Amino acid sequence: MYLLPAIDILGGKAVRLAKGDYDCATVYHDDPAAQAQLFEEEGATWLHVVDLDGARSGSPENVRHIERILEKTRLRVEAGGGVRSLDTIARLVDAGVSRVVLGTSLVADPAFAEAAVARYGELLAAGIDARGGEAAVAGWREGSGVAAEELARRVADLGFRHLVYTDIARDGMQTGIDPAAYERMAQAFGHPVIASGGVAGLADIEALGRVAGCIEGVIAGRAVYEGALSVADGVRACRIASA
Repeated sequence: MYLLPAIDILGGKAVRLAKGDYDCATVYHDDPAAQAQLFEEEGATWLHVVDLDGARSGSPENVRHIERILEKTRLRVEAGGGVRSLDTIARLVDAGVSRVVLGTSLVADPAFAEAAVARYGELLAAGIDARGGEAAVAGWREGSGVAAEELARRVADLGFRHLVYTDIARDGMQTGIDPAAYERMAQAFGHPVIASGGVAGLADIEALGRVAGCIEGVIAGRAVYEGALSVADGVRACRIASA
């Protein structure tokens, strides 16, 4: 297990949404790269970045900010949001991104997702965001009609070996993690998953530690920004859980 502090970029700023609602965005830093530097100084080794503008429009709009994060830090960056072409993946990989997350295309264009994972393999992650057990697409605004666990099985069959699973109802709400939900997704996927959505503090990471065999990493956003969880404590707890 490892901690991935989150930077969601909207309008060029580091924000967090509440339950994926673009109208409920809180700005935490005007400069995403500077925020990334702060996370690195606090002990982070990984960073989860989402281009929210790109997720909504279907075309990346904040790649330059991601490039600046990579220029300013030594963090390993997992990035997604509007990644729907091989050219976009190539640009992110060339910039130094360690992992590229595909989301909407998993449902809307499975042929592209299959071609992408065939070319980039371990550099890719499937991003499944679910509300009420149903996978959501288009920046969380639309239901896909596909059960999240079924989609996890599909992407595993395509060749994905990393999966970011977000519980939309809990995301940005600091309501706490449901470890059983991630355990079920890991079982459907056949590999450990990266848990996202609802981390309220250290107790949630410790709870995930009890199913550590199902968890690759833990994404934390609002809890870190608002001081409920320090990056240093989160990194340490993940390390202990993996021991």
